[in-house]
Amino acid sequence: MINKQLLSGNLFGGVTAAIVALPLALAFGVQSGMGAIAGLYGAIALGILAALFGGTPTQISGPTGPMAVVASAIIAGEIAIYGSLDAALGTIIATFVLAGIIQIIMGISRIGQYIRYMPYPVVSGFMSGIGLIIIIMQMFPFFGLSSPKTIIDVVSSLGDIFSSMNFQAVGLSMATIVIIYLFPYITKAIPSTLMALVVLSILSTLLGLHVPIIGDIPQGLPDVHLDTLFAMDWHHPMVMIIPAVTLAALGAIDSLLTSVVADNMTKTQHNSNKELIGQGIGNTISGLIGGLPGAGATMRTVVNINAGGKSKLSGVVHGLILLFVLLGAGAYAKLIPLPVLAGILITVGVGIIDYKGLKHIIHIPRADAVTMLIVLLLTVFVDLLQAVAVGMVLASVLFMKQMGDISESKSSSQTFADFHNIDLLDDEKGIMDVIKDQIYIQHFDGPIFFGFTSHFKKMMRELPEVTVVIFRMHDVPSIDQSGMYAIENAVLELERKGINVLLIGIQKQPEHMLRNIKLIPNLIQEEHLFKDFNLAITALKNNQCSLESKPRETKSTILWKY
Repeated sequence: MINKQLLSGNLFGGVTAAIVALPLALAFGVQSGMGAIAGLYGAIALGILAALFGGTPTQISGPTGPMAVVASAIIAGEIAIYGSLDAALGTIIATFVLAGIIQIIMGISRIGQYIRYMPYPVVSGFMSGIGLIIIIMQMFPFFGLSSPKTIIDVVSSLGDIFSSMNFQAVGLSMATIVIIYLFPYITKAIPSTLMALVVLSILSTLLGLHVPIIGDIPQGLPDVHLDTLFAMDWHHPMVMIIPAVTLAALGAIDSLLTSVVADNMTKTQHNSNKELIGQGIGNTISGLIGGLPGAGATMRTVVNINAGGKSKLSGVVHGLILLFVLLGAGAYAKLIPLPVLAGILITVGVGIIDYKGLKHIIHIPRADAVTMLIVLLLTVFVDLLQAVAVGMVLASVLFMKQMGDISESKSSSQTFADFHNIDLLDDEKGIMDVIKDQIYIQHFDGPIFFGFTSHFKKMMRELPEVTVVIFRMHDVPSIDQSGMYAIENAVLELERKGINVLLIGIQKQPEHMLRNIKLIPNLIQEEHLFKDFNLAITALKNNQCSLESKPRETKSTILWKY
């Protein structure tokens, strides 16, 4: 028996996600240097195949901001070596295909489970750097001009813009940004990016504005580039291997971060390794048909879930809708002005920047702040893979130093956190016999840091039905940025369910960190902090802290939009 409600939800979710994906796919294709059609090919291949073979049922995949930035750098580098896009096409396709194969190997080898150990400052600096790259690379198209190929060239040539800018293009770019940000206040039924794309493209055509446009787009099904692939220069494999590893690693991180967002929204658990296999298959086929590589897309996934998507069918529908567009709308898509796409991409870049991490940079541990800034600068001005590698090494070294300092000051303390429910302590036994069905006690043994936040999140998802959660933090000497945000997300989720959170015995450094980001007192009130367990129980008995479940409206944030 077909569940009609489930079917209609998946169909509507897929259609809505496709509407959001279309302008982004075209924009990323143009930015890459391979043309708008490459973005559309990638969105179709990944949209269908990653949905079918992946491990996150509600995930929508396609070209994303981070993947488009890396692909653009790879394409520009290959063209610099071989002289033209046609000459470099074989190597470019081979690089994209190899990236997909590497992701499949990562999934089969069960490497996906280790992605969760990426420290928050590294991810934050990397994603903010990606956002800045997208914005900077759209400076010249925003003014209707052809853009230099590298960040350094763009920055050094910014002074040339004002002598030759196209004012009609500037008007379209600014109108695009205004529509994207303001149209949702009118209605959210139509995605603002699609509204900007359609309305301004029609307006530009009717008024005969002299602005650069996408130009001719191939129509019909794409070709399979096996002949081009085998015609590449196999004498210099490292030209292909290193960029492919970069794409595979970034695509894995990008996809699994989106999978975590989907898990939080649907209260499910994705399969990391299966997801990597699905992404790998999608990127392999996308490369073979001349499409851009991609990953799980956060905004499109969120849109899909909110519109009713609950299974893999929604992702497949999203891909099929884009296929229909490819087969029938190429003649119209060629008229889209490039300044409109520049405006769309600038909003994408703005959405990717991690404002939450940057806002707290003066309040988080200095080691985390330094790591974040170094990764950000290396991402923008050096190389994305090197940025992540340096960030991981730096975070590991600083963490080891921190653990060493703790060991010296307190030789009996553990150098890792073990999140689990242990046997009740003496002061807990009496009270738990009375109200054990209403209180859940969580002990933390050691520092709360990036390596254990994933297990903590899993524990919170499996929490029994209670009205009060007590975090006993006597043995937590320190907390890093990843740990702070893990606690914040857990408290937000508990507050939504009406569950009160009490902190017992919090030490100086963790309390200072949580106050710096206003988690105390904005989420955890002052009256919910206690020096010892008996004081907390006394407050509960005297109704100073309610045992009643009272759901609260709380506001959560999604770190990356696109």
